[in-house]
Amino acid sequence: MSAQQREQTEYSFVQKVWIVGLIFSLIAIILLIFEATFNILILVLAGSLIACFFRGLSSYIKDKAGWNEKITLSISVIGPLLIIAGTFWLIGATISSQASQIEKTLPSLIEEAQNSLSGSRVGREITVQLEQLQSTKKIPEYLSKFFMTTFGGIGDVYIILLIGIFFTISPQLYKNGIIQMVPPRKREKAQEVLTHLGSDLTKWLAGKFIAMFAVFCLTSIGLVIMGIPMWLILAIMAGVLNFIPNFGPLAAMIPAVLVAIAISPTTALIIVIMYTVIQLIESSFITPKAQQKLVNIPPALIIISQIFVGAMTGIWGLIFATPLVLILIILVQDLYVKPMEEKKQHSD
Repeated sequence: MSAQQREQTEYSFVQKVWIVGLIFSLIAIILLIFEATFNILILVLAGSLIACFFRGLSSYIKDKAGWNEKITLSISVIGPLLIIAGTFWLIGATISSQASQIEKTLPSLIEEAQNSLSGSRVGREITVQLEQLQSTKKIPEYLSKFFMTTFGGIGDVYIILLIGIFFTISPQLYKNGIIQMVPPRKREKAQEVLTHLGSDLTKWLAGKFIAMFAVFCLTSIGLVIMGIPMWLILAIMAGVLNFIPNFGPLAAMIPAVLVAIAISPTTALIIVIMYTVIQLIESSFITPKAQQKLVNIPPALIIISQIFVGAMTGIWGLIFATPLVLILIILVQDLYVKPMEEKKQHSD
C-alpha cells in the first residue's frame, strides 16, 4: 500500500470516528431536549384530546342532523360548556357543601378508621404501617413532586384549553404543518397515519366518557341504597377518577371507605366489594363494548407507562399515559408492522 493510500485510509477512519461521535452527541442532545420538554408534550396531548372530543361530537351531530359544519362545531363547543355550567348551577351548592364536609371530616374519619382497625391483629399492623408512612419525610416530598405541574394547576388548564380550542377551530392547518415536515413521497402515508390517530383517539375518548358515566351511575345507585352520606360527591369522584386506569378507582374508593367505616366495618367492607364489582363490570363489559374497534392495549403496559410517565411528569403523566401508549402503538403498527407485513406478502 502506497503512502498516499495509507493517508486516505487513516483520514477515512478519522472521519468515521467523528461522524459516530457527532451522531451520539446529537442523540444525547435530542434525549435531553425531549426530557426537558416532555411536560409540554403532555399538555399538547391533553389539548389534542379536547380537540378530538369537540370535533368528534361535531361530526356525530353533522352525520345525524346534516347541518353545516360551523353550526355543529359551535354546538359541540358551546353545548358541553352550557351543560357543565347548568349542572353546577343546579347541584353546585350540594357538591360544594359535600366536598367541604369531606375535607373537614377527613382527619376525624382517618382517626375513626384507625380506631376501628385497632380491634384486630391485621388492623393493628395496617395502622402501624400507616403511622410509619405518615411520619416518613420522604412521602410528603414525593407527593409534592408528583403533583407538581408544569406551569401550576391553573396555568396548565389554561394552556390545555387554549391548545384544544386552536386545534378544534383549524385542525387542518396544524395537520398540514406536520405533513410538510415529511419527505414528499411519504406525505400520503403521513396523512393516513394522522387520520388514523385522530379517529382512534376520538373513539377512545368517547368510550372513556361512556365508562365514566356508567361508573358514576352505578356508584350513585349503590351508595344511595346503602344510605351513605355525601353520596353525590363520592359518586362524582368515582366517575371522574375512572378516567385514570388502575390508580383512579383506588383513589376514589379511599374516601368512600373512610366515610363507610365511620358507620361500621361491615359497611366499609361492603363498599370495597361494591367498588370492586363496579370496576370489574366497567373493565369487562362496558369499556370493551364501547371501544371494541380500537387497538387492544395490554393492561401491564398501561401500568408500566403510568409509572414511567408519572415519574417524569407527575399527575398529568399519570392521567394521559394511556392515550400516549395508544399513540405509540398506532405509530408502530402503521409505520413498521403493516409495511413489513405488506413487504413480506409481496415477496411471497
